[in-house]
Amino acid sequence: MLIVIGGVAAGLSAAARARRLDPRLEILVLEKGPVISYGACGLPYLVEGRVAGPADLIVYTPEYFRKERQIEVRTNSRVATIAHPRREVVLESGERLRYERLVVATGARCETRGIAGFGAPHAFTLHTLDDAERMRAFLRDRRPRTAAVIGAGYIGVEAADALRRRGLAVTVFEASPHALLRDDAAVTEAVRKQLERHHVELRTGERVSGIDDLRFDMVVVAAGFRPNTELAAEAGIEIGRTGAIRTDDRMETTLRGVFAAGDCAEVNHLVTNRPAWIPLGTTANKTGRVAGACAAGGRERFAGVVGTSIVSIFGMGFATTGFSAAQARAEGFTPVVARVEANTRPKYYAPAKTTVELVADRATRRLVGGAVIGEDGAAGRINVIAGALQARMRIDEFEQLDLAYSPPFSPVWDPLLVAAQQLLKQF
Repeated sequence: MLIVIGGVAAGLSAAARARRLDPRLEILVLEKGPVISYGACGLPYLVEGRVAGPADLIVYTPEYFRKERQIEVRTNSRVATIAHPRREVVLESGERLRYERLVVATGARCETRGIAGFGAPHAFTLHTLDDAERMRAFLRDRRPRTAAVIGAGYIGVEAADALRRRGLAVTVFEASPHALLRDDAAVTEAVRKQLERHHVELRTGERVSGIDDLRFDMVVVAAGFRPNTELAAEAGIEIGRTGAIRTDDRMETTLRGVFAAGDCAEVNHLVTNRPAWIPLGTTANKTGRVAGACAAGGRERFAGVVGTSIVSIFGMGFATTGFSAAQARAEGFTPVVARVEANTRPKYYAPAKTTVELVADRATRRLVGGAVIGEDGAAGRINVIAGALQARMRIDEFEQLDLAYSPPFSPVWDPLLVAAQQLLKQF
């Protein structure tokens, strides 16, 4: 019996991969909530109204997994204890279930316990379908005019975007000096300008300790994201230095036969070759596949991540990968930085501007990070930089990349190559 704790991205990826490798394996997925397999990244668009209803975000149902995959899925089944010496999990109902292999995919949460008054009816998080539905009902029934968003990470800026499009006056509070979880003054300033362009105020360096401190009709808490590791830690699974569950490249924990995947687990950072906790849906699906394969007897490996992400703020793409200069310095590199603004197409073909930042290590000439900001092609360009980081490419190699050119898509010298040329001048 393989038991998987968690029925969203990582957990279901693990179950599906295990089934593919072993058609006869008995698999049980335990999900604490009422639904499984939904697109959590679409929640801000559900609040905005671009997504019509919660059903549009649900990919699969428990019935689908039972009929099509022969995987048993139980919703509203919260695990209270993992008793690994007896190879069993104990549900809150008291039911005991035996396993041979176990995958822990308990995800992460927005920590609200440090915010006084969070239980107020006008205070929200945006982490589950229930959160989004509650927020939609409040917007419909109470018709708030003002909103505060606590946290200027990905969820925070997306929530601010959604609420502003609903007509609310929005202010974003961020305790750190930086936006998008990146120690990069230029990126933060670009985020600020884009928000202000759409009449959203960003107030960095301001910590909010209580809901009552804010004179707003509604408050969204999108800060203090933490991995759900308590269940694993109580079972004797080692927690890594990042605060997430420690795993090897097979996604196996320090307890033999117990694997972890998704937002609760740490992975290897390919730039530093050290553990990192970067909770993203892409990583959740990949680590889930590897955990499920190895739990079913396979020998798959997950090499790691470089921390690639992109978020849309009122149509402008903000994409990052690897480290900013400040982060690279903190990791022990000697960073060299180039930042350029360039056209995404030839001047005669309706060009748009994009900003590209490249960060390299002076000692090795290896690229260690980058950022792309623009309305046109940000995803494609950040993916090129991410590929270069994963390949441990030097800046002189990157500058020679054979990138596509055609006037509707790119100029002869792509902005990436322009930035690389400027970076090379500093060596």
